[in-house]
Amino acid sequence: MDLGIKGKRALVCASSKGLGLGCARALAAEGVDLIMNARGADALEAAAGAIRTEFGVDVVTVACDVSTPEGQTTLIEAAQGVDILVNNAGGPPPGMWTDWDREDFIKALDANMLAPIALMKALVPGMMERGWGRVVNITSQSVKAPIAVLGLSNSARAGLTGYVAGTSRQVAPYGVNINNLLPGSHDTDRIAALDSGNAAKDGKSVEEARAARQSSIPAGRDGDPRDFGATCAFMCSQYASFMVGQNILLDGGNINATL
Repeated sequence: MDLGIKGKRALVCASSKGLGLGCARALAAEGVDLIMNARGADALEAAAGAIRTEFGVDVVTVACDVSTPEGQTTLIEAAQGVDILVNNAGGPPPGMWTDWDREDFIKALDANMLAPIALMKALVPGMMERGWGRVVNITSQSVKAPIAVLGLSNSARAGLTGYVAGTSRQVAPYGVNINNLLPGSHDTDRIAALDSGNAAKDGKSVEEARAARQSSIPAGRDGDPRDFGATCAFMCSQYASFMVGQNILLDGGNINATL
């Protein structure tokens, strides 16, 4: 299927690895030129080089921390005129409600709520003027069902979801569609780190911890970042023009809910 986005330009945040890289590769496969962002320059350049070689699209790299005002300014300057924005950032550390104070919440909000909002405020007006745009915010399955040990993430991503619910309907008349993509467990460094933490806490091997976690997923496995990226690319396509303010869950059936 031709998604109708060849020649568009996309900013994909946190795209040197994991789900962000899956999204960047899927968009590049559709002929979309990229601005890729991550904090680590070496991993970012390696990922960008591989995409240039494999797909032949133009790729600009911007190594910065998008959770900081300085990083946002740098990235916004580089991304002027983009047609597609994929907001993404690593989640805050796990813990219990007694572990977190105000500064912990501020950091989580900066990375997982306020940074995506800042990029949308800066880049969506240009999309509106041109009459076409797509924004996909990568959030979490915890928006649908909170995960106790990820309270910082629950809070920040739920706030972003509320912002998108209202904003998406205000910009839709201008041909700009904003939606959220909610991952469950995927085969990424983030999940590997959580498995290692659970293994140490429970006195198990990492393999045992992973198997125990995967046993609760109806699909019986972790998701593939390539499949996640393909879903993101569809949400950025010409065929997603009637999708407004939705939360698309990709969790292998882990969240047991009717809606």
